[in-house]
Amino acid sequence: MVSKSRQRGFSILGMLFFGGLIGIVFIIAAQVLPTVMEYQAISKATKKASSEATSVAEVRAVFDRAAAVDQISSISGKDLGITKDGSQIVVSFSYEREIHLVGPAYLLLRYEGRSK
Repeated sequence: MVSKSRQRGFSILGMLFFGGLIGIVFIIAAQVLPTVMEYQAISKATKKASSEATSVAEVRAVFDRAAAVDQISSISGKDLGITKDGSQIVVSFSYEREIHLVGPAYLLLRYEGRSK
Protein backbone atom coordinates (compact mmCIF):
# COMPACT_ATOMS: atom_id res chain seq x y z
CA MET A 1 0.00 0.00 0.00
CA VAL A 2 1.25 3.49 -0.87
CA SER A 3 0.84 6.17 1.76
CA LYS A 4 -0.60 9.57 0.85
CA SER A 5 2.62 11.37 1.78
CA ARG A 6 4.38 9.76 -1.19
CA GLN A 7 1.73 10.71 -3.77
CA ARG A 8 2.48 13.74 -5.90
CA GLY A 9 0.71 15.70 -8.60
CA PHE A 10 -1.76 18.49 -9.25
CA SER A 11 -5.20 18.76 -7.78
CA ILE A 12 -8.08 19.69 -10.06
CA LEU A 13 -8.03 23.25 -8.66
CA GLY A 14 -4.32 23.54 -9.35
CA MET A 15 -4.84 22.34 -12.91
CA LEU A 16 -7.66 24.83 -13.46
CA PHE A 17 -5.56 27.69 -12.04
CA PHE A 18 -2.53 26.93 -14.21
CA GLY A 19 -4.73 26.28 -17.25
CA GLY A 20 -6.41 29.66 -16.79
CA LEU A 21 -3.06 31.36 -16.32
CA ILE A 22 -1.68 29.79 -19.50
CA GLY A 23 -4.86 30.83 -21.35
CA ILE A 24 -4.53 34.46 -20.25
CA VAL A 25 -0.86 34.56 -21.30
CA PHE A 26 -1.79 33.04 -24.69
CA ILE A 27 -4.55 35.62 -25.29
CA ILE A 28 -2.23 38.54 -24.48
CA ALA A 29 0.55 37.09 -26.63
CA ALA A 30 -1.88 36.67 -29.54
CA GLN A 31 -2.69 40.40 -29.33
CA VAL A 32 0.94 41.54 -28.94
CA LEU A 33 2.42 39.40 -31.74
CA PRO A 34 0.92 41.43 -34.63
CA THR A 35 2.34 44.66 -33.18
CA VAL A 36 5.80 43.10 -32.93
CA MET A 37 5.56 41.95 -36.54
CA GLU A 38 4.51 45.46 -37.59
CA TYR A 39 7.49 46.91 -35.68
CA GLN A 40 9.82 44.61 -37.61
CA ALA A 41 8.22 45.70 -40.90
CA ILE A 42 8.65 49.38 -39.93
CA SER A 43 12.28 48.78 -38.99
CA LYS A 44 12.90 47.07 -42.33
CA ALA A 45 11.17 49.89 -44.23
CA THR A 46 13.24 52.59 -42.46
CA LYS A 47 16.48 50.78 -43.27
CA LYS A 48 15.41 50.50 -46.89
CA ALA A 49 14.42 54.17 -47.02
CA SER A 50 17.70 55.35 -45.51
CA SER A 51 19.79 53.29 -47.89
CA GLU A 52 17.89 54.08 -51.12
CA ALA A 53 17.01 57.77 -50.73
CA THR A 54 19.15 60.91 -50.89
CA SER A 55 16.69 63.56 -49.68
CA VAL A 56 14.01 63.92 -47.02
CA ALA A 57 11.19 63.78 -49.55
CA GLU A 58 12.62 60.62 -51.12
CA VAL A 59 12.99 58.95 -47.71
CA ARG A 60 9.33 59.61 -46.94
CA ALA A 61 8.22 58.42 -50.38
CA VAL A 62 10.25 55.19 -50.17
CA PHE A 63 8.91 54.53 -46.66
CA ASP A 64 5.30 55.18 -47.73
CA ARG A 65 5.66 52.76 -50.66
CA ALA A 66 7.10 50.08 -48.36
CA ALA A 67 4.34 50.80 -45.81
CA ALA A 68 1.68 50.26 -48.47
CA VAL A 69 3.19 46.91 -49.45
CA ASP A 70 3.64 45.69 -45.86
CA GLN A 71 0.29 47.15 -44.68
CA ILE A 72 1.86 49.38 -42.01
CA SER A 73 -0.83 51.54 -40.40
CA SER A 74 0.75 52.78 -37.15
CA ILE A 75 3.13 55.26 -38.71
CA SER A 76 3.58 57.08 -42.02
CA GLY A 77 6.41 58.85 -43.80
CA LYS A 78 5.54 62.22 -42.28
CA ASP A 79 6.04 60.77 -38.75
CA LEU A 80 9.68 59.83 -39.36
CA GLY A 81 12.61 61.72 -37.88
CA ILE A 82 15.24 62.17 -40.56
CA THR A 83 18.78 63.34 -39.79
CA LYS A 84 22.15 63.11 -41.44
CA ASP A 85 25.20 61.52 -39.81
CA GLY A 86 28.13 62.47 -42.01
CA SER A 87 27.11 61.31 -45.46
CA GLN A 88 24.59 58.73 -44.23
CA ILE A 89 20.87 59.43 -43.74
CA VAL A 90 19.51 58.20 -40.39
CA VAL A 91 15.78 57.56 -40.11
CA SER A 92 14.21 57.27 -36.65
CA PHE A 93 10.67 56.53 -35.51
CA SER A 94 8.65 56.29 -32.33
CA TYR A 95 5.03 55.31 -31.76
CA GLU A 96 2.67 53.74 -29.22
CA ARG A 97 0.07 50.98 -29.47
CA GLU A 98 -2.69 50.33 -26.93
CA ILE A 99 -4.26 46.92 -26.48
CA HIS A 100 -7.52 46.70 -24.56
CA LEU A 101 -7.35 43.88 -22.05
CA VAL A 102 -10.52 43.96 -19.95
CA GLY A 103 -12.68 46.69 -18.44
CA PRO A 104 -10.54 49.77 -17.79
CA ALA A 105 -7.24 47.86 -18.23
CA TYR A 106 -5.04 48.54 -21.25
CA LEU A 107 -1.60 47.34 -22.26
CA LEU A 108 0.53 50.21 -23.62
CA LEU A 109 3.38 49.27 -25.95
CA ARG A 110 5.97 51.89 -26.92
CA TYR A 111 8.09 51.19 -29.94
CA GLU A 112 11.06 53.18 -31.19
CA GLY A 113 13.94 52.52 -33.50
CA ARG A 114 16.30 53.93 -36.06
CA SER A 115 18.17 52.88 -39.14
CA LYS A 116 21.89 52.34 -38.77
